[in-house]
Amino acid sequence: MSRRELHLNLFVYPGGHHEAAWRYDGSEPGRILDIRFYQELARRAEAVAFDGIFFADGPALADNVRYASRFRLEPFTWLSAIAAVTERIGLIATASTTYTEPYNLARLFASLDHLSGGRAGWNIVTTGAPQAAQNFGLDAHPVHAERYDRAREFLDVVTKLWDSWEDDALVADPGSGLFADTERIHPIEHVGPRLTVRGPLNTPRTPQGRPVYVQAGSSEDGRAFAARYAEAVFTAHQTLGNGQDFYADLKKRVGQAGRDPEKVLVLPGISPFIASTESGARALHDEFNELTQPEYSLQLLHRILGVRLTADQLDGPVPRELIETGGERGNGSRFQVILDIIEREQPTVRGLLHRLAGARGHRVIAGTPEQVADQIQEWFEQGAADGFNVMPPWLPGGFDLFADHVVPILRARGLFRTEYTGTTLRDHYGLTRPDSQYTNPARLKESS
Repeated sequence: MSRRELHLNLFVYPGGHHEAAWRYDGSEPGRILDIRFYQELARRAEAVAFDGIFFADGPALADNVRYASRFRLEPFTWLSAIAAVTERIGLIATASTTYTEPYNLARLFASLDHLSGGRAGWNIVTTGAPQAAQNFGLDAHPVHAERYDRAREFLDVVTKLWDSWEDDALVADPGSGLFADTERIHPIEHVGPRLTVRGPLNTPRTPQGRPVYVQAGSSEDGRAFAARYAEAVFTAHQTLGNGQDFYADLKKRVGQAGRDPEKVLVLPGISPFIASTESGARALHDEFNELTQPEYSLQLLHRILGVRLTADQLDGPVPRELIETGGERGNGSRFQVILDIIEREQPTVRGLLHRLAGARGHRVIAGTPEQVADQIQEWFEQGAADGFNVMPPWLPGGFDLFADHVVPILRARGLFRTEYTGTTLRDHYGLTRPDSQYTNPARLKESS
């Protein structure tokens, strides 16, 4: 049996993941709308054999863009430009099941998978930003449970659409004059409580069969959804124990759903501040936190927790008694992560804001390359992670430090690949290519 291998994605945020990254001297804020900047980052990640590059998205402008680089670039255009200058690295895009239609989304991902040679991954979200509703003609954002009900039906529909062409439906035989075998192209005829889609897709089956299904969300609904559909799960945890609990629970649910737990990867986020000494790394982290602007941070805290605090309260304790845990907001996985920090550590308001400034609830590490590698190895070997989304505090320097100094240590320990052994994102993740659900098993046997 081959040794288990660590998986690493580069999670790109404009400028970097720390909220003050754009103000740091080593950042390049003038390039955050320059596609060549992102192409260089992707090639850098590919040079060290990262599994994928991941780009988050949301269909609304963040309320706090006044103080941080929190605008959004449309991911399919962005990743198509990345695909043109790379050959192996996976391309993972966020797309919402609440604010897109299945047929359009299926076409976009099929096109990306074709033009990249089989490197597309879909980060499936239901969208948590309530302000998105009015961008799509809705009076109110659908509640948490309704969004997941739609998401489940949405996944069933798009899977059928990606399967609607059998692998050998595209013939393209000049001699016979047959371009496509229409007996192997299938309308899906889906009529459900929320969606009606006839199909088939107007694009042949893709190199991966369908994109890798990635899911982000650790709520009860999110875990149930991941157990049924996800092939990789992006998550956020602050402690090894919490990571282990989530990992064990999710793998158990996957098995109960009749799927192989080893084929569902758990990939927490990690945002490392790296220096040659631990004190230097902590000083770097402090330098970033000194650049934060309370107006931004307090607004973020209000959006997540529902508590409106002021600058006069920064050095006082977080008022836990004002935080309501019920209702729609309490269902959010990020809400639970932050509430756990408050209850476990009892920080000041300023201390909590600095904790969240680094990566919005994902784990922040400040240390030497060896210390960062040690924590990655511990989580990987102690049942908390199959790999990580690397979230550089600033770009490009934050990622350069990780690639130049942490990756060689992971390789020396036999934890991470030295080169790619496959060409698709499914290859990198160790996932099999699914058959079309419309393929006749008897015909498959005859052709083998």
